[in-house]
Amino acid sequence: MELHTAVRLIESGVPQGVEIQQWADLGAGNGLFTKALATLLGKGSTVTAVDTDESALRSIMLPSKDVILNKIHLDFSSTTLEMRNLDGILMANSLHFIPEKAFMLDRFASCLHASGRLIVVEYNTNIANPWVPYPISFHVLQKLAAKQFNAITKIGETHSAYSRANMYAALLIP
Repeated sequence: MELHTAVRLIESGVPQGVEIQQWADLGAGNGLFTKALATLLGKGSTVTAVDTDESALRSIMLPSKDVILNKIHLDFSSTTLEMRNLDGILMANSLHFIPEKAFMLDRFASCLHASGRLIVVEYNTNIANPWVPYPISFHVLQKLAAKQFNAITKIGETHSAYSRANMYAALLIP
């Protein structure tokens, strides 16, 4: 996926006109969506990229020095996140690695402040494969997240180069 496509997919989920925001990108990988998020945030904002791949984390460089980048080498699915009062959490292609999604969504909701948001980018399928072991379609996400989040909206969709299913972006607000 190209950076401009990633930006387009998530942009309506990131508040505009808010000067400084604190976000976490869980399962940041090589940082494509970390960079997309950073282009949408105001000067002085912070993105904390979290991933188990230390080499991938080291390779992440933001396109602008206006946004602060923190990197944490951590498995967010098995370790308690010490982040609180976040403006947002981004999970792009990482929720499909978590078998116990309801429990994790509850944990993520507790990391957000009252008007915080969770953006999920996933394949719109429920059919597993070796690369997407625990898929979650938008329809299933809506049902699963209804306990923790009051609003669950599809904010974007794009064709996937790797799957017959499209990729979707969803905005979840507690």
